[in-house]
Amino acid sequence: MDKLYGLSHLFMAVFLHNFSMFMVVPAITDVTMAALCPGQDECSLAIYITGFQQAMIGLGTLVMMPLLGNLSDKYGRKAILTVPMILTIIPVGILAYSRTKKFFYVYYVFKILISMICEGSVPCLGLAYVADNIPESGRSTAFGILSGIASAAFVCGTLSARFLSTALTFQVSTLIAVIGALYMQFFLRDSAIDDKHLYTPIISQENPIISKVNGKLESKKHLFKALRSIEDLTSFLNSSLTITQAAIVAFFNSLADVGLHGSLLYFLKAQFHFDKNQFADLMVISGIAGTVSQLILMPILAPILGEARLLSVGLFFHCIHMFLYSIAWSSLVPYASAMFSILFVFSHPCIRSIVSKQAGPHEQGKAQGCISGICSIAHIVSPLVFSPLTALFLSERAPFDFPGFSIMCIGFASMISLVQSMMLRVVPPILN
Repeated sequence: MDKLYGLSHLFMAVFLHNFSMFMVVPAITDVTMAALCPGQDECSLAIYITGFQQAMIGLGTLVMMPLLGNLSDKYGRKAILTVPMILTIIPVGILAYSRTKKFFYVYYVFKILISMICEGSVPCLGLAYVADNIPESGRSTAFGILSGIASAAFVCGTLSARFLSTALTFQVSTLIAVIGALYMQFFLRDSAIDDKHLYTPIISQENPIISKVNGKLESKKHLFKALRSIEDLTSFLNSSLTITQAAIVAFFNSLADVGLHGSLLYFLKAQFHFDKNQFADLMVISGIAGTVSQLILMPILAPILGEARLLSVGLFFHCIHMFLYSIAWSSLVPYASAMFSILFVFSHPCIRSIVSKQAGPHEQGKAQGCISGICSIAHIVSPLVFSPLTALFLSERAPFDFPGFSIMCIGFASMISLVQSMMLRVVPPILN
């Protein structure tokens, strides 16, 4: 418990960052539709450019996540975490200033470029920070708590969006993002393990002293080694059967998550005429259920069932959740489906905990970054497959009348991750 208390500043920094980012999610669909297709409830252009955005972000993060994770092993979690905490302020700041068509495209370009570097890096580095400070026996609980903090921020952010105007939503989001970056800079201490083993601080007033023998050449050697993102990714995935299986589960789970994120809101808007307020209500239900589950249920169930079984439980209800969305016959069905998050939110922290225990104490950034890189491949593939499918079945050109067909296909991707998780065998690293 004392170790978890020592992570309080990390939890607060992650909470503020996620609070800011999630606050704008319910509003961004309406802003996009208003900028591109004003007065319409169905807009193929909006679906396609959202899919393109996701694919480009996935392409960037495929390279950047292993790189940032590796750099954080060398230079410290806090130094690398500063980059996404600051850069992500820019896109929401643009829409805080104006949401006209011209400014929307400016936002769109900055969002892609910055997210190619930063998307997913805060939770990835946060997990590595937790792994630095928590022993293996308590990591699944600690990872669940970190995910619960993110879910709590999701609830607070979407509740705020529910009661704020669109303009004020982006302005408040920008302010909170600035506060989060400042809070982390002033209060968060670097991982204790990093203080002992860092090769050099990334920003220093003195010349780096790496070792008495090699001096600056050794510093450059480690930097170049950290830059071999793709090589690190492939070697890490091949280092263990458990890691390979976990990576497959993570890929198909992310494929489903990204597909649902890119398609669901447009489906609900076209099918049931949902707007920002209904989106926020739906997200609040899902967020509250997920927060309760991760903060209360997961610490109880993880030691009893084990991470592998709990992972399968979460993925099973993830499939049910998506299939229920796909056949929604009433506007009330999405609200019922959102309640399943109380059971399917286990999957993400369980995957991360399994992978964390397969890596050494000085490779946690690399491990989490490589898994995030695998998830980034799903960010590339998913929009290419599901965005055209969603646009087709929400248009008048649909081959048959089943608007939720793309959501059902996304559910099949989740089912593949479920099947793979049931074959997952978690063994100690020494046995691999």
